[in-house]
Amino acid sequence: MAGPLEGLKVIEMAGLGPAPFCAMLLADMGAQVVRIERPGKGGAADPVNVTVRGREIIELDLRDSARVGDLLDLVAQADVLIEGFRPGVMERLGLGPEVCHARNPALVYGRMTGWGQTGPLAQAAGHDINYVAISGVLNAIGTAGGPPVVPLNLVGDFGGGGMLLAFGVLAAVLRARQTGQGQVVDAAMTDGTALLSSMMWGFRAAGHWSDARGTNLLDGGAHFYGVYECADGKYLALGSIEPQFYAELLQRCGLTDNDLITHQRNPACWNDYRQRFGALFRTRTRDAWCALLEGTDACVSPVLAWDEAVQHPHNQARGTFVRHDGVTQPAPAPRFSATPGSIQPGRAASLDQVRARWS
Repeated sequence: MAGPLEGLKVIEMAGLGPAPFCAMLLADMGAQVVRIERPGKGGAADPVNVTVRGREIIELDLRDSARVGDLLDLVAQADVLIEGFRPGVMERLGLGPEVCHARNPALVYGRMTGWGQTGPLAQAAGHDINYVAISGVLNAIGTAGGPPVVPLNLVGDFGGGGMLLAFGVLAAVLRARQTGQGQVVDAAMTDGTALLSSMMWGFRAAGHWSDARGTNLLDGGAHFYGVYECADGKYLALGSIEPQFYAELLQRCGLTDNDLITHQRNPACWNDYRQRFGALFRTRTRDAWCALLEGTDACVSPVLAWDEAVQHPHNQARGTFVRHDGVTQPAPAPRFSATPGSIQPGRAASLDQVRARWS
């Protein structure tokens, strides 16, 4: 069964990180994604490169003006082009937005960068950590009194980058189908990371968020929202924010001190309460605590390693992870009731094959 983006024709200029992740999301939902690789870099997709799944791959030497012309012929048939180079690279190749829109006015031209197409840093090198740093987000992540903690590259590359680009591209596709007019989507990881922190900006405006790491409601400062070590060195995650969920946690753990309820939201008590919770959770193994608490309204979950996550009953029941081409990986998401996504077959292709199919 075809996915919800069946018929959407996408050209992806090969790169790393967030732009391929965006293209993967589109391919998982049924879009026809063609990845343009340099000669010697293409062929069948490497199955361990999960974010390149579901593509047809074409090798083109874009230093050859004839091959640029061939790609522009494909642009004329496409709905979307995605690229993740520094500003100006596509223009120097003869594939900038003006040239592409001259061939296809309805084309959505998605540009993925760290700093954006404009601004004093636009031409600087950088990585996820740099974009998250200047967005204010990196400073907010970490334990009290400790340094900022790197949140993998999930916040900048994939949340504030690839997902933002996918959202922007599909919004522009809807507009293009209404008007026949394409446009450029400038997706910057600095912008996207800042956008992800919108709720915290609201908290700050209301006086409910401090710049001091590990002192706030959702950064591990609150004793009822954080991670605790158990007797076996494994960890539990607590998220008992609402009073009724917190009360259930206390009841199931045998904590009867009324002060714990009366002063739940009093930051002056959080350090003391965290010590008490910590001592309690170190008395049993992680799995023993899960037997008591997981699946209840106490909002407690095990902190799982990668392989454990694959084996968790909830993830297995939902098929959250799948095995494809011999590689275990996350399944396409979200779920659709009528047109579910799926991992498309990846393969090498020729430009003529794709043009014939797209015509």
